[in-house]
Amino acid sequence: MSDVGARLADIVGAENLLVGEAISDDYAHDEALSVQQQKPAYVAKPQNAEEVSALLKAAAEAGVPVTARGSGTGLSAAARPLEGGLLVSFERMNAVLEIDTVNHVAVVQPGVTLAELDQRTAEVDLTYPVYPGELSSSIGGNVATNAGGMRAIKYGVTRSNVVGLQAVLPTGEIIRTGGRTSKVSTGYDLTQLIIGSEGTLALATEVIVKLHPRLPHGATVLAPFDDFDQVLAAVPKIVASGLTPHIVEYIDNLTMAAIVYNEKLELGVPDAIRDKVQAYLVVALENRRDDRLHEDVETLGELLDELGAVDVYVLEGGSARKLIEAREKAFWSAKSAGADDVIDVVVPRSAMAEFLTKARELAQTAGGGAIGCGHAGDGNVHLAIFCKDPETRSKLLTDIFAHAMDLGGAISGEHGLGRTKTKYHKELEDPAKLELLRRIKQGFDPAGILNPGVLFD
Repeated sequence: MSDVGARLADIVGAENLLVGEAISDDYAHDEALSVQQQKPAYVAKPQNAEEVSALLKAAAEAGVPVTARGSGTGLSAAARPLEGGLLVSFERMNAVLEIDTVNHVAVVQPGVTLAELDQRTAEVDLTYPVYPGELSSSIGGNVATNAGGMRAIKYGVTRSNVVGLQAVLPTGEIIRTGGRTSKVSTGYDLTQLIIGSEGTLALATEVIVKLHPRLPHGATVLAPFDDFDQVLAAVPKIVASGLTPHIVEYIDNLTMAAIVYNEKLELGVPDAIRDKVQAYLVVALENRRDDRLHEDVETLGELLDELGAVDVYVLEGGSARKLIEAREKAFWSAKSAGADDVIDVVVPRSAMAEFLTKARELAQTAGGGAIGCGHAGDGNVHLAIFCKDPETRSKLLTDIFAHAMDLGGAISGEHGLGRTKTKYHKELEDPAKLELLRRIKQGFDPAGILNPGVLFD
């Protein structure tokens, strides 16, 4: 073992450091479709912040690049390590440290999965509502990418639900940001700066998240529309209705057909309707009381009818759950169908129809295709891109991202830039902003060891 390897082994214990053939392929990638696997030189599994600090100090002194990994469910290759690098895996730092029912927060380590946190919060009738579609994803990974998901329309994204961090700087200092309070106006907000930085500024070793009441009653409504524009025109009126949905999703007809087939769903939509509609709207409501929920569902049904829905289907518990689960697995449907990339552009809600029309036109002109679904309530569009030639696909993605930005949007709403979208960010973003981001990076990470190649080339 090299001198660096020996030092890393001294920090975490030889049994918690993998090198060479002991490093499995699982550590060489996340779920990004367009980036090749790459094994690191070392995989270290720390058990506390002090060990993370020592690992980063050793890496900085040796000039070894460092990549953090939670569950590896990301879609932008931000968790894919570099050749000769160190992968810090948080799989051993997976404890729910506290459920605070007075301040309504939970204190967790970064390796805790959403499923594990949901199980613990259910015991006290609370919930952590950020749900990016993969319950096996880790809290630390969600912090790194500012993960969102379907419930963001009501509860916000990770950034809206994290109030404090313990983090290790690449120079080895351990800091705490924020806390168990709902407001802070004291200096720069380092918590919010670290969230979404994709492991390029600091590594979170403890996370304080907001908890919300777990409402016992829920219903899901499915509404097919003949015209896609009608779907998007309906969304702001539903949001403004006062019904406070926690899910408002659109699914185009091709994507719906794929997920119904793959998941063997029975939704009760007749073939005659399914064959002619262009898209579906999925709206989920929740309430503390069952009678009030039924009233809201009736109101929603009437509103959807007025807005041009072909029909309205109130899904039973099992069907509703399966549809939401299938929507969350749309990525896997796209992957199995041979998609070459999956993107998550975000635009103002009012611009979704224009963006989707243009994106499809661009894909068709390039000889490919763009189909998908998305969070209609917040303008986050998820598209599976089918375009085999890498150069043609790169040009297509540049055009799609540029159009989104022209409409006031951004390249990524929740997946992050990672190693898959950084080059587009460099090409399309305001140079003054990029230079400011580089100066922030330099202030946190003077040796440049944290996730080089992510956010910056």
